[in-house]
Amino acid sequence: MTDDADAVTTVGFVCVQNAGRSQMATAFAERELAERDLDGDVSIVTGGTDPAEHVHDVVVDVMADVGIDLADRTPREVTFDEIQACDYVVTMGCAAEDVCPASWAGENRDWGLDDPDDATRQEAVAIRDEIAERVASLFDELAAAN
Repeated sequence: MTDDADAVTTVGFVCVQNAGRSQMATAFAERELAERDLDGDVSIVTGGTDPAEHVHDVVVDVMADVGIDLADRTPREVTFDEIQACDYVVTMGCAAEDVCPASWAGENRDWGLDDPDDATRQEAVAIRDEIAERVASLFDELAAAN
């Protein structure tokens, strides 16, 4: 969290392919921003270290079950500058060193989640639900700090 009360808190959600876990976390974070009226207080960055061609089909499917459409999203590479600008970097089961070999001023959290690529639908639902809970908890912290 930045010291300046008027500053925007930036949260990065990062995984290797940016095609599953980080896409789900970003979508839930966007929903939290809207529901908690935190637009302007919190910004979201997402990306991967080795982006896939598209969001995993099973991820698109299980997110549609909760009213979130990821079909038009494209995985992207996260940049060094984006990571450096984050107050919080949330990795999804890959080491922070894989994301950014240098340190940054913010806080790193690794959620240690399984990759939904090649997961069964049931496994992907469990991963989705865990991500939703973790994002809500993170936003509880962010809302309390603002």
